[in-house]
Amino acid sequence: EVHLVESGGGSVQPGGSLRLSCSASGFTFGDYDMSWVRQAPGKGPDWVATISSGPGTTYYVDSVKGRFTISTDDSENTINLQMSNLKPEDTAVYYCNVLYRRTNYWGQGTQVTVSS
Repeated sequence: EVHLVESGGGSVQPGGSLRLSCSASGFTFGDYDMSWVRQAPGKGPDWVATISSGPGTTYYVDSVKGRFTISTDDSENTINLQMSNLKPEDTAVYYCNVLYRRTNYWGQGTQVTVSS
């Protein structure tokens, strides 16, 4: 059974940093693309970043390029999202995601609040 557990959210002031982690189990980590998606209050989910299986190519939504970095730790079956220079518009619940055998799996999410 696929299981994703996010951690690392919190409240920070604009310009601050946070590091999110997602512990994954139930599938062969590294064989599937992994993503972070966020959902702001009252809005639908928005894709944030993806790291591909194999070469680990990374992709980002334009609004976070240069500020966020997605990475994996294969020894820990974990994906991370390092977030810097956070802005109030980054406030959202952040979810990690994997498409495994034609099914999308999500964690429970972790709240990130950016406010002065």
